[in-house]
Amino acid sequence: MSSHMDNVMLFIEEDGTDPETGQPFLGLYEGTPLTERGEFWAAGSLPDRITLYRRPILDICASRSEVLYEIQVTVIHEVAHHFGVDDARLHELGCG
Repeated sequence: MSSHMDNVMLFIEEDGTDPETGQPFLGLYEGTPLTERGEFWAAGSLPDRITLYRRPILDICASRSEVLYEIQVTVIHEVAHHFGVDDARLHELGCG
């Protein structure tokens, strides 16, 4: 899958909160999905960002194996956004 990704970086931050709901984020995709990039998109574009939020992930997990699983699920969820899959479709697929 990584060979199909383009101009995206992964970051780890301590905390992140949804400004609309006040709920903690586990992860966040910021950028232009591949499905929305035009012919001249790359000219001067900064990399997309996938950020994982350490504290919220640790807060919902009770064991190391749960943490590793939640990181995997969160990364897959955010990478799906990079490929143009929205939250509604991810929920339909059971990946919400």
